Amino acid sequence: MLSVRTWLAAASLFASSLAAAGPVDINTANAEMLAQELEGIGPARARAIVAYREANGSFTSADQLLEVQGVGPRVLDVNRDNIRLKPTDR
Repeated sequence: MLSVRTWLAAASLFASSLAAAGPVDINTANAEMLAQELEGIGPARARAIVAYREANGSFTSADQLLEVQGVGPRVLDVNRDNIRLKPTDR
C-alpha cells in the first residue's frame, strides 16, 4: 500500500506534468515542440505531423490531425484544448 507521502509525491509530479503542456500552434511548431507539448505525440508522430503540414499546407482544423498516420481520436481529444491554429502563408 502506498504511503500518503508517496501518493502526494506522485500526485504532485502528475499535476506538474499536466501544467507543463501548453498551447501549441500546429501550423508553426517544429517537431520538437509538438513532441514536448502534446500528450501522446512522440518524436516520430511529431515528424509525421510536420511532414503532413509541409506536403498539404496549413491545418485548418484540429480534426485534420486524424489524417496523420499514428494520430487517432484519443490523442486528438486529449490535446484538443492545447492545439492552436494560426493560418500560414503557403
